[in-house]
Amino acid sequence: MQQVQNIRNIAIIAHVDHGKTTLVDGMLKQAKVFRETQTVTDRVLDSNDLERERGITILAKNTAITWGGYKINIVDTPGHADFGGEVERVLNMVDGALLLIDAVEGPMPQTRFVLRKALELGLRIVVFINKIDRPAQRAQDVLNETFDLFIELGASDEQADFPVLYGIGLQAVAGYEPHELAPDLTPLFETIIKEVPPPQVELDQPARLLVTTLDYDSYKGQIGIGRLQSGRLRKGMSVIRLTPNGERIQGRIEYLFTHHNLSRHEVDEVTAGDICAFGGFEEIRISDTIAHPDVTEPLPAILVEEPTVRMIFGVNTSPFAGREGKTGWGTSRRLRQRLLDETRTNVALRVEDGDSPDKFVVSGRGELHLGILIETMRREGYEFEVSKPEVIYKEDPVTGEVLEPVEEVEIEVADEMAGVVMELMGSRRATMLNMKSENNTTYLHYTIPTRFLIGFQSQFARATSGMGQIHSTFSHYAPLTSGETPSRRFGSLIAFENGVSTSYALLNVQQRGTFFIGPQVEVYEGMVVGEHIRPEDLAVNVAKTKHVTNHRAKPSETVDGLTPPRRMSLDDYLEFMADDELLEVTPLNLRLRKRILNNEERMKEEKRRKALLES
Repeated sequence: MQQVQNIRNIAIIAHVDHGKTTLVDGMLKQAKVFRETQTVTDRVLDSNDLERERGITILAKNTAITWGGYKINIVDTPGHADFGGEVERVLNMVDGALLLIDAVEGPMPQTRFVLRKALELGLRIVVFINKIDRPAQRAQDVLNETFDLFIELGASDEQADFPVLYGIGLQAVAGYEPHELAPDLTPLFETIIKEVPPPQVELDQPARLLVTTLDYDSYKGQIGIGRLQSGRLRKGMSVIRLTPNGERIQGRIEYLFTHHNLSRHEVDEVTAGDICAFGGFEEIRISDTIAHPDVTEPLPAILVEEPTVRMIFGVNTSPFAGREGKTGWGTSRRLRQRLLDETRTNVALRVEDGDSPDKFVVSGRGELHLGILIETMRREGYEFEVSKPEVIYKEDPVTGEVLEPVEEVEIEVADEMAGVVMELMGSRRATMLNMKSENNTTYLHYTIPTRFLIGFQSQFARATSGMGQIHSTFSHYAPLTSGETPSRRFGSLIAFENGVSTSYALLNVQQRGTFFIGPQVEVYEGMVVGEHIRPEDLAVNVAKTKHVTNHRAKPSETVDGLTPPRRMSLDDYLEFMADDELLEVTPLNLRLRKRILNNEERMKEEKRRKALLES
């Protein structure tokens, strides 16, 4: 084995909102990636529209900078637990990880998850305690908690002796002590070069590369990205693609790139130890090995944790089907192909055929993971319908006992609201592990079955007036907890007939609940138009028109006293949905509907169900 001294490969990992992408901005600026006069947006690596809108990183991204004669390949990773699959696959490319921890919040659930994965791979960890300019910062306590976490996760003596830096990512400054910060990130760059080991490679062996990321170029076709483990790759070279199942496909490296700053540069040769991108194969999949034709064994495939939540995706069957999506994009064949294509890059996603040709079971890491897929497909022009998210159960191979997924939850809330939150969590079968109070803020640590957490976000936001923070990550599978899965407290208001909603009709029935629609909205029988004030569903006529007479009223009279509708986002609908409802997703609208649209048939089915339960 030889070391490539002038290269460092590092991933930046942290809990959501601890400042990874902002710190990368500072590293890029100080490495002179941008011109002096160039206008630079914040969070430059969050290039996806959804990432910018939501303020979170969804996809792991590669960049590279040059500092002091060293090339530093940087991988920015997502911080949200639902995108843990992105973190798991890119950690295979690096030799070290920069672990960011908030100087107030300390280690959080996702910190534990990503750190465990990094330690299992034997990566060298550099700890960066960020945001030490916050008034409530407690850097020393956070450092102690981080050390305890390393020991708890089984770090070796060498890993537990980690270097520590302090800094402010937003101002791009760092230092070795909280009160002695340098005017720039020089201490961070120096620590990365000193502490992160250079890549260990076999230069004289045949070329081998494990594909960890995929991209697509409309001119060059499918692009694969990974770290070259041994040998050299040259443009025009004949190679073989080895799949994890043992298939061998002959091919050729048509295009070869390395990362530099924010772009890819075409090169003729790449040496082992560097992260590169290549094109030339019609099809490339994550975990494929690209190698010299002499190589017979593929590299070990990337293993990611199994999904815990699933939904049914189906062809749109509402009366408005085919109106708003791209022509021909609503068919089962097109929908199936799009979902299967997603599994090629989204390694934590699973797609299976459903119980009918137009339904597909899509499994992911959580509501947000599946919600991002729905929003992405919607923006591409697809229209389809989805069911309520449900958890995936397992069977214990030894005892045959049914197991369910359990989440670890961290809650941060004002002291005066802690009692309400504890009552809510107690009613959902949560087990408290820890509780502490600092600076008028209470920190609660729970474990809770995943099925009791689905649909809890909106209830939590209302209970804490939007001031509380809740973070969760998958912990383990455990025996089934007793108790019914919590359902919605209130029923749905359902459109009684097809038509266009009128302010006159809405005004007459608005005391029945909260509406999701305003006047002049097309509705159909069975469409959910609001939330009832009682637990049962109620069909209301929102398309009723005023009897026409010769008497003319003031125009303002038709809307006076009409309450503005509650605007529901995709996440709101996924949390609000009942088991007997479907969400119709189109590029222009989101519509909640009953599975059985006809009011009479739905009432007969409800009576049959109640009779079965009573018998």
